[in-house]
Amino acid sequence: MATSSTPAAHRDFSEPRIDLNGKTILVTGGTGSFGRQLTQTICREFKPKKLIIFSRDELKQYEMAQDFSPNDWPFLRYFIGDVRDEARLDQAMRDVDVVIHAAALKHVPIAEYNPFECIKTNVMGAENVVRAAIKRGVKHVCALSTDKAANPINLYGASKLASDKIFTAAQHMGGEGGPVFSVVRYGNVVGSRGSVIPFFKKLIAEGAPELPITDARMTRFWITLEQGVDFVLSSLAMAKGGEVFVPKIPSSSTVDLAKTLAPDLPHKIIGIRPGEKLHEVMVPEDDAHTTMELGDRYAILPAYGESRRQAYLDNGAEPVPDGFSYASHTNPEQLDSADLKAYLDGVLEQ
Repeated sequence: MATSSTPAAHRDFSEPRIDLNGKTILVTGGTGSFGRQLTQTICREFKPKKLIIFSRDELKQYEMAQDFSPNDWPFLRYFIGDVRDEARLDQAMRDVDVVIHAAALKHVPIAEYNPFECIKTNVMGAENVVRAAIKRGVKHVCALSTDKAANPINLYGASKLASDKIFTAAQHMGGEGGPVFSVVRYGNVVGSRGSVIPFFKKLIAEGAPELPITDARMTRFWITLEQGVDFVLSSLAMAKGGEVFVPKIPSSSTVDLAKTLAPDLPHKIIGIRPGEKLHEVMVPEDDAHTTMELGDRYAILPAYGESRRQAYLDNGAEPVPDGFSYASHTNPEQLDSADLKAYLDGVLEQ
């Protein structure tokens, strides 16, 4: 099997990296945690022609422009728009070379209670991005996915699985010379808004007598924002069309996470919430027959892409064995409490 000698917690996924110099890039949902980190990386490492931040929240755009001002970075553009609006997307994608699609409704309980809204953004929005990209002759499109899209048990996960299928099928829809479409799928982002680490830190700061644990057996994948951005940029560089890229990242139990953040606090088992999984899966067993392993990632290839499969084989990738799955509880790269402390130091100091 293809392996990487770098420990999962320290992989930067920075090679290969797409060259964004002189390019026009559009980021949907660009004011979110990922979009801000991506903007920081692009401003630091590239000189694009334009970087368009496309989102529907004027307050978040105003706040982001205080940190990333067009006065300091003349290539920055802020576009108000919604991925539900195909006409606005079509307008925003004029002369765009690269689209990174990060816009989504992501909160599991909110999606359950507002299913129509979730579908409009996550599924119909994906369709609108594909249509506009094909019409405008965009060269590369990369869509952000989630572990919840693999064997989904909630509406959010199901909507993102539908989105993944739309983007992988779009490679065929665009035809020869059309955009190169790809998807990246990864787990929990360390320290992102709404994730468990800021939640635990808030409870600790408020003097909580205990930390709530849904189930003592629960495990999760972890990735930093910097790793996520590097993974997208490197996946854009290697994409041949229709792949779902999955990074090799570390896992841990939520109990070890709680012990790392607050060694002296007891835990209270509160039970798994509706729509929540005990463990995360990023490559389901049913996808093993189309999955290739590279040094630092897996690539789930489209079923119709035999030429792509051969291209990966020619570049040193190896097919995973029958029955393979990539799940947080069977992941060979597990972090214990000591490893977690080292991994989270940067987050814990914030």
